[in-house]
Amino acid sequence: MGIPGFDTVFLDLDGTLIDSEPGIINSVVYALKKFGIEKERKELLPFIGPPLLTSFQKYTGLSETEARKAVEYYRENFGTKGVYEYRLYDGVETMLRELKEAGLRIVMATSKPEHYAGIIAGDAGIESYFTYICGATMDESRLTKEDVIAYALETCGKKPGDPSVIMVGDREHDILGARTFGLASAGVLYGFGSRKELEAAGADMIFDSVEELKEFLKGEA
Repeated sequence: MGIPGFDTVFLDLDGTLIDSEPGIINSVVYALKKFGIEKERKELLPFIGPPLLTSFQKYTGLSETEARKAVEYYRENFGTKGVYEYRLYDGVETMLRELKEAGLRIVMATSKPEHYAGIIAGDAGIESYFTYICGATMDESRLTKEDVIAYALETCGKKPGDPSVIMVGDREHDILGARTFGLASAGVLYGFGSRKELEAAGADMIFDSVEELKEFLKGEA
């Protein structure tokens, strides 16, 4: 059942399971145009991962009120187009299948609204591999990665500090969220974060590829 001690794997979505850059960036561009703001696409990459409300304020200088409106504009585009503009990373479906066959409980833990996460999982054909899909809420009552991890732990009947749970993600928010609850954490480098970012956040381990991550979680590394 995976490596000794782990029986539950929390997996981030954006940058860990899917390359969601097209859908997210296109929707951010759509929202910013409503405010007359134009930025290079590479400047908008930090939007991938953190809560949108925070990103619109941090990276574009919008006020909180403006940022909330920007999130509404973003969803106008993402809900109809952007949600389908992604690519499942090579090897992800095989990893999910083999982890489930190995007896591991797989839980999606994403800052993306749970509604959209479910649509993507279904569209990508990977929904059946997850015991639970845990995401943010559209009304932002559950917003941060810490909020999502707390919700995932409760949903699974797990406690903070449980050594049988590991959180896997590509950004510092995934690692810091895991540390908040005393969970083991693994960072991946094929997504949108860097080794420097993941190490600074305190990742317990870092993997270059989906294959390396799969071998570790199965106890074959």
